[in-house]
Amino acid sequence: MTIRKYIFKKTYFTEVHGLPNISPLVRSVEETPEPIPTTVKGTIPSWIHGSLLRNAFNYQYSDFIVDGHVTYRSRFLRSDSYKQNSERNRIMVSEFGTLALADPCKNFFQRFLSRFEMIKPTDNASVNFVKYKGDYYVSTETNYIHRVDPDTLESKQKVDWSKFIAVNGATAHPHFDPDGTAYNMGNSYRNKGAFYNIIRVPPERDGPEDTLEGAKILCSIAPRDKSKPSYYHSFGMSENYVVFIEQPIKMDLFKIVTGRLRGKSLNEGVFWDPNQETTFHLIDKHTGKEMPVKYHAKALSTFHQINAFEQDGFLMLDMCCSDDGQAINNFLIQNLRQSGEALDEMYNTMSRPLPRRFVLPLNITSETPLEQNLNTRPDSTATAVCRTKNQVFCTFEDLHGEDLKDYGGLEFPHINYARYNTKPYRYYYGCGFRHLVGDSLIKMDLESKKFKVWQQPDLYPSEPVFIPSPNAEEEDDGVILSVIITPVKDKSTFLLVLDAKTFEELGRAEVPVNIPYGFHGVFNSSA
Repeated sequence: MTIRKYIFKKTYFTEVHGLPNISPLVRSVEETPEPIPTTVKGTIPSWIHGSLLRNAFNYQYSDFIVDGHVTYRSRFLRSDSYKQNSERNRIMVSEFGTLALADPCKNFFQRFLSRFEMIKPTDNASVNFVKYKGDYYVSTETNYIHRVDPDTLESKQKVDWSKFIAVNGATAHPHFDPDGTAYNMGNSYRNKGAFYNIIRVPPERDGPEDTLEGAKILCSIAPRDKSKPSYYHSFGMSENYVVFIEQPIKMDLFKIVTGRLRGKSLNEGVFWDPNQETTFHLIDKHTGKEMPVKYHAKALSTFHQINAFEQDGFLMLDMCCSDDGQAINNFLIQNLRQSGEALDEMYNTMSRPLPRRFVLPLNITSETPLEQNLNTRPDSTATAVCRTKNQVFCTFEDLHGEDLKDYGGLEFPHINYARYNTKPYRYYYGCGFRHLVGDSLIKMDLESKKFKVWQQPDLYPSEPVFIPSPNAEEEDDGVILSVIITPVKDKSTFLLVLDAKTFEELGRAEVPVNIPYGFHGVFNSSA
């Protein structure tokens, strides 16, 4: 595989030739509902007790149970989408990049009328495991989540956000206060157009059957264009603020609503508008009020934030972002199944995601001087310039050295969340992307901008999950867990355990069955 690097108008691309075929990674695999043993090579620390819960493509979720030994199991989510598609052996429910086909048993006129039916939201919750009030749910970005028993992996209940608050969905990346209070975001679509909503869910249940009772909309924000709101996958949160990033990845609601009539899937209504700036909205978590000052930056796209914290009158917002958002429509199953020159071309059209920091000054008043850099933090190259009394234009600083670009940038960031979320921190972890999917694991030191890498040929890791060691004193005392899969038949899939400090492999637990590809997971401690 050969690699060349190009920078066009500060947008970073990597020209790659000879990318390996990864289509086997997104194939359907059989479920393994009963725990099966793994083959451990090396050493799995004896202090790890719990399960790594992970979500995956193709309606399946799984866990690795670590408790002196390691077992693996997986289950299909018996969602309505799964049942309908399985019964008819074809796509019955439209997803982001897939349009439900007309029923071949209907006559021509019935098929024509079916195009006028509204697209029903999928309940295929295949993005992440999330936690509300101590219960685990599998989640996507529609209004449906499924409560899952972590001890058995059985799906217990389908829960509809819209039964509790007026939203039409929520992200699969909530944030949490130390007491367990959860914050999330979800859109609502009303007669007057779309709104972005900040959601707060209380930390405890009132009864055994309690799910999202008590959830409240903390704040509603009107989009710049209510008929074309921004797409967002996640958001940032500091100690006192929720940070919503209104990016120029837009959703044309008319195209989405009429997609079935036009024979188009949902992703056809999502587009990148490079002529619009990115806007950062700050919402006070205690009062629910949106701050009058808006922070702007050039057009960028982001899927995941690293951390956000307040210090010395500034809010530091760290996130993985790129300068081009057209790649959102590249992550479709049919594209992941490309090979040869088509695969290379697909990868080379995508701007690389890179970790960056924006420094947002919080104490803006009518006396704040205009047209001068307000960022007084030492050793920071980010800028924040007041254009008007309610508008600040910001530029970022890189949270990496130039050598990170050799690994295709970084995404799926993770930190020592329990101790350092909303606080100053030093280390973050993620996946390098020298392919359409992550092909390396990376640990970055923010002080030195140097990083450590785990990478092996034909092995593709999921996001790294940090677990602190008992009585940990330093930020990186612990291990990193990642599920490694491969498209190569003579190699095993396995749970990888790295020493988070040295980033050296401690051990791996090899699985004798195929594992579905997935992005996100959480560790459920039983210690």
